[in-house]
Amino acid sequence: MEVSPKAVFNKQTEEAQFYEEFFSDVTYWASDLAHIVQEAYQIASQYGLAAMDVLHVAAALSVGAEELVTTEKRTKPMHRVTSINVVFIFD
Repeated sequence: MEVSPKAVFNKQTEEAQFYEEFFSDVTYWASDLAHIVQEAYQIASQYGLAAMDVLHVAAALSVGAEELVTTEKRTKPMHRVTSINVVFIFD
């Protein structure tokens, strides 16, 4: 909901195609939304994350991910989270 629709709207065809291919390879999706939202609230309260960022973190944690790759710069609050390794994609 955060990346693909923007690429489509802005007619970034290659980027949209990349997201489509990337997400088609996902074999396990976070699906316990009530749990994710509860955890997200706790994480956001602890680290000061914005809604979409904390939902990504909580979803990653809910499936036991070891790391979360993001386009969020290292100066953003998402990188404060210690329960998962947050990796800036451009490093």
